[in-house]
Amino acid sequence: MAPTSSLMPPSRPGIRRLSSMTATETEVRQGGPVVVVPERMMHHRRAHTHNGGFAASMETARKELDALNLEEESTLSATSSSPQTPGSPVTPPEVVSADEFAFAFDIDGVLVRGGRPIPEAIEAMKVLNGENEYGMKIPYIFLTNGGGKTEAERCIDLSLQLDIEVSPAQFICGHTPMREMVAKYETVLVIGGEGEKCREVAEGYGFRDVVTPGDIIKDNAATTPFRKLTADEQKNSRKRNYGETKIEAIFVFADSRDWAGDIQIMLDLAMSKGGYIGTLSETFDEGPPIYFSHNDIVWSAAHDNVRLGMGALRKMVEMLFKDLTKGKELETIAFGKPQIGTFEFATRLLQQWRKDEHRINAPPNTVYFVGDTPESDIKGTNMFNEKAKNEWYSILVRTGVYQEGTVPAYEPKVTVDTVLDAVHHGMKLEFAKKMRRASENLSLDNIVMKNKNLNGDNYSLNGDRTAYPFTPPASIRETIESPPAV
Repeated sequence: MAPTSSLMPPSRPGIRRLSSMTATETEVRQGGPVVVVPERMMHHRRAHTHNGGFAASMETARKELDALNLEEESTLSATSSSPQTPGSPVTPPEVVSADEFAFAFDIDGVLVRGGRPIPEAIEAMKVLNGENEYGMKIPYIFLTNGGGKTEAERCIDLSLQLDIEVSPAQFICGHTPMREMVAKYETVLVIGGEGEKCREVAEGYGFRDVVTPGDIIKDNAATTPFRKLTADEQKNSRKRNYGETKIEAIFVFADSRDWAGDIQIMLDLAMSKGGYIGTLSETFDEGPPIYFSHNDIVWSAAHDNVRLGMGALRKMVEMLFKDLTKGKELETIAFGKPQIGTFEFATRLLQQWRKDEHRINAPPNTVYFVGDTPESDIKGTNMFNEKAKNEWYSILVRTGVYQEGTVPAYEPKVTVDTVLDAVHHGMKLEFAKKMRRASENLSLDNIVMKNKNLNGDNYSLNGDRTAYPFTPPASIRETIESPPAV
Protein backbone atom coordinates (compact mmCIF):
# COMPACT_ATOMS: atom_id res chain seq x y z
CA MET A 1 0.00 0.00 0.00
CA ALA A 2 1.45 3.37 -0.95
CA PRO A 3 2.01 5.89 1.87
CA THR A 4 -0.84 8.33 2.07
CA SER A 5 1.55 11.27 2.14
CA SER A 6 2.85 10.41 -1.32
CA LEU A 7 -0.53 10.68 -3.02
CA MET A 8 -1.84 14.18 -3.60
CA PRO A 9 -5.56 14.95 -3.63
CA PRO A 10 -6.83 15.00 -7.21
CA SER A 11 -8.18 18.03 -9.00
CA ARG A 12 -11.78 17.14 -9.76
CA PRO A 13 -13.58 18.37 -12.86
CA GLY A 14 -16.95 19.98 -12.34
CA ILE A 15 -19.82 17.48 -12.23
CA ARG A 16 -22.90 17.86 -14.42
CA ARG A 17 -26.09 16.97 -12.56
CA LEU A 18 -29.06 15.72 -14.60
CA SER A 19 -32.57 14.96 -13.39
CA SER A 20 -33.61 11.34 -13.84
CA MET A 21 -37.06 12.60 -14.86
CA THR A 22 -35.82 14.52 -17.90
CA ALA A 23 -32.30 13.24 -18.67
CA THR A 24 -31.71 11.62 -22.04
CA GLU A 25 -29.05 9.10 -22.98
CA THR A 26 -27.52 11.68 -25.33
CA GLU A 27 -27.18 14.22 -22.52
CA VAL A 28 -25.56 11.68 -20.22
CA ARG A 29 -23.03 10.74 -22.90
CA GLN A 30 -22.13 14.30 -23.94
CA GLY A 31 -18.77 14.16 -22.17
CA GLY A 32 -17.27 15.04 -18.82
CA PRO A 33 -18.25 13.66 -15.40
CA VAL A 34 -22.01 13.39 -14.88
CA VAL A 35 -24.42 12.07 -12.27
CA VAL A 36 -28.14 11.40 -12.60
CA VAL A 37 -30.20 12.38 -9.57
CA PRO A 38 -33.88 12.19 -8.59
CA GLU A 39 -35.79 15.36 -9.43
CA ARG A 40 -36.38 16.06 -5.73
CA MET A 41 -32.60 16.33 -5.20
CA MET A 42 -31.88 18.73 -8.06
CA HIS A 43 -32.31 21.81 -5.88
CA HIS A 44 -31.14 20.30 -2.62
CA ARG A 45 -28.77 22.66 -0.85
CA ARG A 46 -25.95 20.10 -0.90
CA ALA A 47 -26.04 20.09 -4.69
CA HIS A 48 -24.35 23.50 -4.59
CA THR A 49 -21.88 22.91 -1.74
CA HIS A 50 -19.57 20.37 -3.35
CA ASN A 51 -19.00 18.39 -6.50
CA GLY A 52 -21.39 15.60 -5.71
CA GLY A 53 -21.24 12.53 -3.49
CA PHE A 54 -19.95 9.02 -4.07
CA ALA A 55 -21.55 8.77 -7.51
CA ALA A 56 -19.65 11.85 -8.64
CA SER A 57 -16.33 10.68 -7.21
CA MET A 58 -16.77 7.28 -8.87
CA GLU A 59 -17.47 9.02 -12.18
CA THR A 60 -14.15 10.86 -11.89
CA ALA A 61 -12.32 7.66 -10.93
CA ARG A 62 -13.80 5.76 -13.90
CA LYS A 63 -12.67 8.41 -16.37
CA GLU A 64 -9.17 8.42 -14.89
CA LEU A 65 -9.06 4.62 -15.08
CA ASP A 66 -10.21 4.68 -18.71
CA ALA A 67 -7.45 7.16 -19.51
CA LEU A 68 -4.86 4.93 -17.81
CA ASN A 69 -6.11 1.91 -19.79
CA LEU A 70 -5.76 3.84 -23.03
CA GLU A 71 -2.22 4.84 -22.13
CA GLU A 72 -1.31 1.22 -21.42
CA GLU A 73 -2.82 0.03 -24.70
CA SER A 74 -1.03 2.84 -26.62
CA THR A 75 -3.86 2.83 -29.14
CA LEU A 76 -5.49 6.14 -28.28
CA SER A 77 -4.46 9.35 -26.62
CA ALA A 78 -5.31 9.52 -22.92
CA THR A 79 -6.33 13.14 -23.37
CA SER A 80 -10.09 13.35 -23.72
CA SER A 81 -11.55 15.51 -26.47
CA SER A 82 -14.77 15.89 -24.47
CA PRO A 83 -15.49 19.34 -23.07
CA GLN A 84 -14.30 19.62 -19.48
CA THR A 85 -14.90 22.29 -16.88
CA PRO A 86 -11.86 23.54 -14.98
CA GLY A 87 -10.72 21.33 -12.12
CA SER A 88 -11.55 22.27 -8.55
CA PRO A 89 -10.36 20.97 -5.18
CA VAL A 90 -12.30 18.19 -3.53
CA THR A 91 -14.61 19.60 -0.89
CA PRO A 92 -14.91 17.33 2.17
CA PRO A 93 -18.34 15.67 2.22
CA GLU A 94 -20.76 16.42 5.03
CA VAL A 95 -21.09 12.73 5.86
CA VAL A 96 -18.13 10.49 6.60
CA SER A 97 -17.42 7.96 3.85
CA ALA A 98 -16.12 4.45 4.53
CA ASP A 99 -13.06 3.41 2.59
CA GLU A 100 -12.12 0.00 4.00
CA PHE A 101 -15.07 -1.84 2.46
CA ALA A 102 -17.56 -1.50 -0.37
CA PHE A 103 -20.58 -3.26 -1.86
CA ALA A 104 -21.10 -4.58 -5.38
CA PHE A 105 -24.60 -5.52 -6.55
CA ASP A 106 -26.17 -7.54 -9.30
CA ILE A 107 -29.30 -5.73 -10.50
CA ASP A 108 -31.96 -8.17 -11.77
CA GLY A 109 -33.29 -10.26 -8.90
CA VAL A 110 -31.39 -8.24 -6.29
CA LEU A 111 -32.45 -4.61 -6.74
CA VAL A 112 -35.05 -4.87 -9.50
CA ARG A 113 -37.41 -7.58 -10.69
CA GLY A 114 -39.40 -7.32 -13.90
CA GLY A 115 -38.50 -3.65 -14.24
CA ARG A 116 -39.87 -2.82 -10.78
CA PRO A 117 -37.73 -2.07 -7.73
CA ILE A 118 -37.67 -4.63 -4.94
CA PRO A 119 -38.94 -2.62 -1.91
CA GLU A 120 -36.01 -3.55 0.33
CA ALA A 121 -33.61 -2.31 -2.35
CA ILE A 122 -34.82 1.26 -1.94
CA GLU A 123 -34.22 1.02 1.81
CA ALA A 124 -30.80 -0.58 1.26
CA MET A 125 -29.71 2.36 -0.91
CA LYS A 126 -30.80 4.79 1.80
CA VAL A 127 -28.68 2.92 4.33
CA LEU A 128 -25.64 2.97 2.05
CA ASN A 129 -26.13 6.67 1.34
CA GLY A 130 -25.81 7.61 4.99
CA GLU A 131 -29.26 7.01 6.49
CA ASN A 132 -27.95 4.74 9.23
CA GLU A 133 -27.19 5.08 12.92
CA TYR A 134 -23.51 5.73 12.20
CA GLY A 135 -24.01 8.53 9.67
CA MET A 136 -21.71 6.55 7.39
CA LYS A 137 -21.76 6.53 3.58
CA ILE A 138 -20.71 3.22 2.02
CA PRO A 139 -19.38 3.06 -1.57
CA TYR A 140 -21.11 0.72 -4.02
CA ILE A 141 -21.05 -0.31 -7.68
CA PHE A 142 -23.20 -2.48 -9.95
CA LEU A 143 -22.01 -5.59 -11.81
CA THR A 144 -24.75 -6.79 -14.12
CA ASN A 145 -24.86 -9.36 -16.89
CA GLY A 146 -27.88 -7.57 -18.32
CA GLY A 147 -27.20 -6.12 -21.75
CA GLY A 148 -28.78 -4.24 -24.60
CA LYS A 149 -28.49 -0.85 -22.92
CA THR A 150 -25.65 1.59 -22.53
CA GLU A 151 -24.28 2.36 -19.09
CA ALA A 152 -25.87 5.80 -19.51
CA GLU A 153 -29.34 4.37 -20.11
CA ARG A 154 -29.03 1.98 -17.17
CA CYS A 155 -27.98 4.91 -15.02
CA ILE A 156 -31.18 6.82 -15.82
CA ASP A 157 -33.34 3.72 -15.27
CA LEU A 158 -31.86 2.86 -11.88
CA SER A 159 -31.96 6.44 -10.61
CA LEU A 160 -35.70 6.46 -11.33
CA GLN A 161 -36.32 2.97 -9.94
CA LEU A 162 -34.36 3.32 -6.69
CA ASP A 163 -34.65 7.10 -6.20
CA ILE A 164 -30.88 7.55 -5.88
CA GLU A 165 -28.05 9.66 -7.25
CA VAL A 166 -26.04 7.43 -9.56
CA SER A 167 -23.34 7.71 -12.20
CA PRO A 168 -22.72 5.67 -15.38
CA ALA A 169 -19.28 4.92 -13.96
CA GLN A 170 -20.83 2.75 -11.24
CA PHE A 171 -22.08 0.25 -13.85
CA ILE A 172 -20.03 -2.64 -15.17
CA CYS A 173 -22.18 -4.46 -17.74
CA GLY A 174 -21.53 -7.84 -19.31
CA HIS A 175 -20.73 -6.18 -22.63
CA THR A 176 -18.50 -3.46 -21.13
CA PRO A 177 -15.27 -5.43 -21.87
CA MET A 178 -16.27 -5.62 -25.55
CA ARG A 179 -15.16 -2.02 -26.01
CA GLU A 180 -11.60 -3.31 -25.73
CA MET A 181 -12.13 -5.18 -29.03
CA VAL A 182 -12.67 -2.00 -31.05
CA ALA A 183 -9.12 -1.85 -32.40
CA LYS A 184 -9.13 -5.55 -33.27
CA TYR A 185 -12.19 -5.81 -35.54
CA GLU A 186 -13.47 -3.60 -38.35
CA THR A 187 -16.86 -5.08 -39.40
CA VAL A 188 -18.85 -6.85 -36.68
CA LEU A 189 -22.29 -8.41 -36.32
CA VAL A 190 -24.19 -7.52 -33.14
CA ILE A 191 -27.02 -9.70 -31.83
CA GLY A 192 -29.85 -9.03 -29.37
CA GLY A 193 -31.76 -6.19 -27.80
CA GLU A 194 -34.67 -4.06 -28.92
CA GLY A 195 -34.56 -2.40 -32.32
CA GLU A 196 -31.29 -0.63 -33.06
CA LYS A 197 -30.22 -0.40 -29.42
CA CYS A 198 -27.30 -2.85 -29.60
CA ARG A 199 -25.98 -1.21 -32.77
CA GLU A 200 -26.03 2.10 -30.89
CA VAL A 201 -24.19 0.56 -27.93
CA ALA A 202 -21.53 -0.93 -30.20
CA GLU A 203 -21.07 2.31 -32.12
CA GLY A 204 -20.89 4.16 -28.81
CA TYR A 205 -18.02 1.89 -27.83
CA GLY A 206 -16.21 2.88 -31.02
CA PHE A 207 -16.90 0.01 -33.44
CA ARG A 208 -16.70 1.47 -36.94
CA ASP A 209 -18.86 -0.86 -39.06
CA VAL A 210 -21.72 -2.49 -37.16
CA VAL A 211 -24.07 -4.97 -38.85
CA THR A 212 -27.34 -6.32 -37.40
CA PRO A 213 -29.40 -9.40 -38.36
CA GLY A 214 -31.97 -6.99 -39.82
CA ASP A 215 -29.37 -5.68 -42.26
CA ILE A 216 -28.66 -9.20 -43.53
CA ILE A 217 -32.36 -10.09 -43.82
CA LYS A 218 -33.07 -6.84 -45.69
CA ASP A 219 -30.36 -7.80 -48.20
CA ASN A 220 -31.72 -11.34 -48.62
CA ALA A 221 -35.17 -12.12 -47.18
CA ALA A 222 -34.63 -15.85 -47.79
CA THR A 223 -32.02 -15.87 -45.00
CA THR A 224 -34.80 -16.37 -42.42
CA PRO A 225 -37.88 -17.85 -44.17
CA PHE A 226 -40.23 -17.36 -41.21
CA ARG A 227 -39.18 -13.90 -40.13
CA LYS A 228 -40.33 -10.78 -41.92
CA LEU A 229 -38.98 -7.37 -41.00
CA THR A 230 -41.40 -4.87 -39.49
CA ALA A 231 -41.85 -1.43 -41.01
CA ASP A 232 -39.45 0.07 -38.45
CA GLU A 233 -36.89 -2.66 -39.10
CA GLN A 234 -37.12 -2.07 -42.85
CA LYS A 235 -36.56 1.63 -42.26
CA ASN A 236 -33.61 1.27 -39.87
CA SER A 237 -31.81 -1.70 -41.44
CA ARG A 238 -28.89 -0.87 -43.72
CA LYS A 239 -28.88 -2.67 -47.04
CA ARG A 240 -25.76 -3.61 -48.98
CA ASN A 241 -24.34 -6.78 -50.53
CA TYR A 242 -23.51 -8.81 -47.45
CA GLY A 243 -22.28 -11.69 -49.60
CA GLU A 244 -19.29 -9.45 -50.33
CA THR A 245 -18.91 -8.20 -46.75
CA LYS A 246 -16.50 -9.96 -44.41
CA ILE A 247 -17.91 -10.26 -40.88
CA GLU A 248 -14.84 -10.33 -38.64
CA ALA A 249 -16.55 -11.07 -35.31
CA ILE A 250 -19.99 -11.69 -33.79
CA PHE A 251 -20.95 -10.00 -30.52
CA VAL A 252 -24.08 -11.03 -28.63
CA PHE A 253 -24.68 -7.85 -26.64
CA ALA A 254 -28.10 -8.73 -25.21
CA ASP A 255 -30.75 -11.43 -25.14
CA SER A 256 -32.05 -12.35 -28.58
CA ARG A 257 -35.58 -11.24 -29.49
CA ASP A 258 -35.69 -13.77 -32.34
CA TRP A 259 -33.89 -16.97 -31.43
CA ALA A 260 -34.69 -18.80 -34.67
CA GLY A 261 -33.51 -16.02 -36.98
CA ASP A 262 -30.47 -15.06 -34.93
CA ILE A 263 -29.32 -18.67 -34.50
CA GLN A 264 -29.68 -19.24 -38.25
CA ILE A 265 -27.51 -16.23 -39.10
CA MET A 266 -24.91 -17.08 -36.43
CA LEU A 267 -24.64 -20.64 -37.74
CA ASP A 268 -24.42 -19.43 -41.34
CA LEU A 269 -21.41 -17.34 -40.38
CA ALA A 270 -19.87 -19.96 -38.08
CA MET A 271 -19.85 -22.42 -41.01
CA SER A 272 -18.79 -19.85 -43.62
CA LYS A 273 -15.54 -19.31 -45.47
CA GLY A 274 -13.90 -16.46 -43.60
CA GLY A 275 -17.06 -14.72 -42.45
CA TYR A 276 -18.78 -14.23 -45.83
CA ILE A 277 -22.55 -14.84 -45.77
CA GLY A 278 -23.65 -17.43 -48.33
CA THR A 279 -20.38 -19.37 -48.37
CA LEU A 280 -19.75 -22.77 -46.78
CA SER A 281 -16.43 -23.89 -45.37
CA GLU A 282 -15.14 -27.36 -46.08
CA THR A 283 -13.38 -27.55 -42.70
CA PHE A 284 -15.87 -25.56 -40.56
CA ASP A 285 -13.08 -23.73 -38.78
CA GLU A 286 -12.95 -20.51 -40.81
CA GLY A 287 -15.86 -18.62 -39.26
CA PRO A 288 -15.55 -15.44 -37.19
CA PRO A 289 -15.18 -15.66 -33.39
CA ILE A 290 -18.41 -15.40 -31.39
CA TYR A 291 -18.50 -13.41 -28.13
CA PHE A 292 -21.35 -13.49 -25.59
CA SER A 293 -21.68 -10.74 -23.00
CA HIS A 294 -22.50 -13.34 -20.34
CA ASN A 295 -23.35 -17.00 -19.86
CA ASP A 296 -26.41 -16.99 -17.57
CA ILE A 297 -28.70 -19.89 -18.50
CA VAL A 298 -31.64 -18.30 -16.67
CA TRP A 299 -32.48 -14.95 -15.11
CA SER A 300 -35.10 -13.47 -12.79
CA ALA A 301 -37.89 -11.54 -14.52
CA ALA A 302 -41.47 -10.57 -13.60
CA HIS A 303 -42.66 -14.17 -14.05
CA ASP A 304 -42.85 -16.39 -10.97
CA ASN A 305 -40.38 -18.81 -12.55
CA VAL A 306 -36.98 -17.99 -14.03
CA ARG A 307 -36.69 -17.25 -17.77
CA LEU A 308 -34.14 -18.53 -20.31
CA GLY A 309 -31.15 -16.27 -20.82
CA MET A 310 -28.16 -15.77 -23.08
CA GLY A 311 -26.33 -18.81 -21.77
CA ALA A 312 -29.15 -20.98 -23.13
CA LEU A 313 -28.77 -19.35 -26.55
CA ARG A 314 -25.04 -20.03 -26.43
CA LYS A 315 -25.65 -23.72 -25.71
CA MET A 316 -28.13 -23.93 -28.58
CA VAL A 317 -25.66 -22.44 -31.06
CA GLU A 318 -22.84 -24.73 -29.95
CA MET A 319 -25.04 -27.84 -29.95
CA LEU A 320 -26.56 -27.16 -33.37
CA PHE A 321 -23.15 -26.38 -34.87
CA LYS A 322 -21.88 -29.76 -33.63
CA ASP A 323 -24.89 -31.55 -35.14
CA LEU A 324 -24.64 -29.74 -38.49
CA THR A 325 -20.89 -30.34 -38.84
CA LYS A 326 -21.01 -34.00 -37.76
CA GLY A 327 -19.19 -33.53 -34.49
CA LYS A 328 -17.11 -30.39 -34.95
CA GLU A 329 -16.83 -28.33 -31.75
CA LEU A 330 -17.61 -24.60 -31.84
CA GLU A 331 -15.60 -22.60 -29.33
CA THR A 332 -17.28 -19.39 -28.22
CA ILE A 333 -16.19 -16.82 -25.64
CA ALA A 334 -18.28 -15.39 -22.78
CA PHE A 335 -17.70 -12.22 -20.77
CA GLY A 336 -19.58 -11.08 -17.67
CA LYS A 337 -19.95 -12.98 -14.42
CA PRO A 338 -18.51 -15.43 -13.46
CA GLN A 339 -15.57 -14.45 -15.69
CA ILE A 340 -12.64 -13.16 -13.65
CA GLY A 341 -12.09 -10.12 -15.89
CA THR A 342 -15.33 -8.51 -14.71
CA PHE A 343 -14.22 -8.66 -11.08
CA GLU A 344 -10.70 -7.49 -11.93
CA PHE A 345 -12.11 -4.39 -13.62
CA ALA A 346 -14.35 -3.72 -10.61
CA THR A 347 -11.34 -3.97 -8.30
CA ARG A 348 -9.30 -1.52 -10.39
CA LEU A 349 -12.21 0.91 -10.41
CA LEU A 350 -12.64 0.80 -6.63
CA GLN A 351 -8.88 1.16 -6.16
CA GLN A 352 -8.81 4.27 -8.35
CA TRP A 353 -11.73 5.72 -6.38
CA ARG A 354 -10.01 5.02 -3.05
CA LYS A 355 -6.79 6.59 -4.31
CA ASP A 356 -8.64 9.74 -5.40
CA GLU A 357 -10.79 10.11 -2.30
CA HIS A 358 -8.60 8.77 0.51
CA ARG A 359 -5.09 8.83 -1.02
CA ILE A 360 -4.71 5.08 -0.44
CA ASN A 361 -3.46 3.26 -3.53
CA ALA A 362 -5.16 -0.08 -2.85
CA PRO A 363 -8.67 -1.47 -3.29
CA PRO A 364 -11.02 -1.64 -0.29
CA ASN A 365 -10.03 -4.45 2.06
CA THR A 366 -13.39 -6.19 1.58
CA VAL A 367 -15.96 -6.03 -1.21
CA TYR A 368 -19.35 -7.56 -0.38
CA PHE A 369 -20.90 -8.88 -3.59
CA VAL A 370 -24.67 -9.41 -3.46
CA GLY A 371 -26.23 -11.63 -6.13
CA ASP A 372 -29.16 -13.95 -6.79
CA THR A 373 -27.58 -16.52 -9.15
CA PRO A 374 -25.23 -19.13 -7.65
CA GLU A 375 -23.86 -20.18 -11.06
CA SER A 376 -22.64 -16.69 -11.99
CA ASP A 377 -22.73 -14.28 -9.04
CA ILE A 378 -21.55 -16.62 -6.31
CA LYS A 379 -19.26 -18.75 -8.48
CA GLY A 380 -17.52 -15.67 -9.87
CA THR A 381 -17.13 -14.00 -6.48
CA ASN A 382 -15.71 -17.12 -4.86
CA MET A 383 -13.34 -17.79 -7.77
CA PHE A 384 -12.02 -14.24 -7.75
CA ASN A 385 -11.68 -14.22 -3.97
CA GLU A 386 -9.19 -17.08 -4.25
CA LYS A 387 -6.81 -14.98 -6.36
CA ALA A 388 -7.61 -11.40 -5.32
CA LYS A 389 -5.33 -9.38 -3.04
CA ASN A 390 -8.37 -8.14 -1.15
CA GLU A 391 -11.41 -10.08 0.10
CA TRP A 392 -14.50 -10.62 -2.04
CA TYR A 393 -17.33 -11.83 0.20
CA SER A 394 -20.27 -13.56 -1.52
CA ILE A 395 -23.85 -12.97 -0.34
CA LEU A 396 -26.82 -14.78 -1.93
CA VAL A 397 -30.33 -13.30 -1.73
CA ARG A 398 -33.64 -15.15 -2.03
CA THR A 399 -35.41 -12.55 -4.20
CA GLY A 400 -34.25 -13.78 -7.62
CA VAL A 401 -33.02 -16.91 -9.38
CA TYR A 402 -32.10 -18.88 -6.25
CA GLN A 403 -35.00 -21.04 -5.07
CA GLU A 404 -35.53 -21.56 -1.35
CA GLY A 405 -35.11 -25.18 -0.30
CA THR A 406 -32.55 -26.00 -2.98
CA VAL A 407 -28.83 -26.42 -2.41
CA PRO A 408 -26.94 -23.77 -4.41
CA ALA A 409 -24.40 -25.19 -6.85
CA TYR A 410 -21.85 -22.73 -5.45
CA GLU A 411 -21.97 -21.95 -1.74
CA PRO A 412 -22.02 -18.29 -0.69
CA LYS A 413 -20.48 -17.05 2.53
CA VAL A 414 -24.02 -16.32 3.68
CA THR A 415 -27.60 -16.48 2.34
CA VAL A 416 -30.09 -13.77 3.35
CA ASP A 417 -33.66 -12.86 2.44
CA THR A 418 -33.16 -9.47 0.78
CA VAL A 419 -30.52 -6.97 -0.28
CA LEU A 420 -31.32 -4.89 2.81
CA ASP A 421 -30.37 -7.87 4.98
CA ALA A 422 -27.17 -8.21 2.95
CA VAL A 423 -26.21 -4.58 3.59
CA HIS A 424 -26.89 -4.90 7.32
CA HIS A 425 -24.88 -8.13 7.42
CA GLY A 426 -21.85 -6.55 5.76
CA MET A 427 -21.95 -3.44 7.92
CA LYS A 428 -22.26 -5.53 11.08
CA LEU A 429 -19.19 -7.54 10.11
CA GLU A 430 -17.18 -4.39 9.37
CA PHE A 431 -18.03 -2.70 12.64
CA ALA A 432 -17.23 -5.92 14.49
CA LYS A 433 -13.82 -6.00 12.76
CA LYS A 434 -13.18 -2.41 13.79
CA MET A 435 -14.16 -3.08 17.36
CA ARG A 436 -12.04 -6.22 17.57
CA ARG A 437 -9.01 -4.29 16.35
CA ALA A 438 -9.73 -1.59 18.88
CA SER A 439 -10.13 -4.08 21.73
CA GLU A 440 -6.82 -5.73 20.87
CA ASN A 441 -5.08 -2.41 21.50
CA LEU A 442 -6.60 -2.04 24.94
CA SER A 443 -5.68 -3.97 28.02
CA LEU A 444 -8.38 -6.14 29.53
CA ASP A 445 -8.21 -4.05 32.70
CA ASN A 446 -9.01 -0.82 30.86
CA ILE A 447 -11.48 -2.11 28.27
CA VAL A 448 -14.63 -1.12 30.19
CA MET A 449 -13.23 2.30 31.11
CA LYS A 450 -12.13 3.05 27.57
CA ASN A 451 -15.36 1.77 26.08
CA LYS A 452 -16.71 5.29 26.59
CA ASN A 453 -14.08 6.67 24.21
CA LEU A 454 -14.95 4.09 21.55
CA ASN A 455 -18.60 5.12 21.79
CA GLY A 456 -17.74 8.80 21.61
CA ASP A 457 -17.06 11.08 18.71
CA ASN A 458 -13.45 10.29 17.85
CA TYR A 459 -13.46 6.94 16.06
CA SER A 460 -14.36 6.02 12.52
CA LEU A 461 -14.32 3.24 9.96
CA ASN A 462 -11.61 5.09 8.07
CA GLY A 463 -8.99 4.35 10.71
CA ASP A 464 -8.02 8.04 10.84
CA ARG A 465 -9.80 9.36 13.96
CA THR A 466 -12.34 11.23 11.86
CA ALA A 467 -14.81 12.84 14.23
CA TYR A 468 -18.40 11.69 14.11
CA PRO A 469 -20.83 10.17 16.65
CA PHE A 470 -20.38 6.44 16.87
CA THR A 471 -22.56 4.07 18.89
CA PRO A 472 -22.12 0.41 18.01
CA PRO A 473 -25.17 -1.85 18.18
CA ALA A 474 -25.59 -4.26 21.08
CA SER A 475 -24.20 -7.24 19.18
CA ILE A 476 -20.97 -5.35 18.49
CA ARG A 477 -20.74 -3.82 21.99
CA GLU A 478 -20.56 -7.40 23.22
CA THR A 479 -17.39 -7.78 21.17
CA ILE A 480 -15.87 -4.78 22.94
CA GLU A 481 -16.93 -5.84 26.43
CA SER A 482 -15.95 -9.49 25.87
CA PRO A 483 -12.93 -9.31 23.55
CA PRO A 484 -11.36 -12.42 22.05
CA ALA A 485 -8.62 -14.03 24.07
CA VAL A 486 -5.12 -12.75 23.27
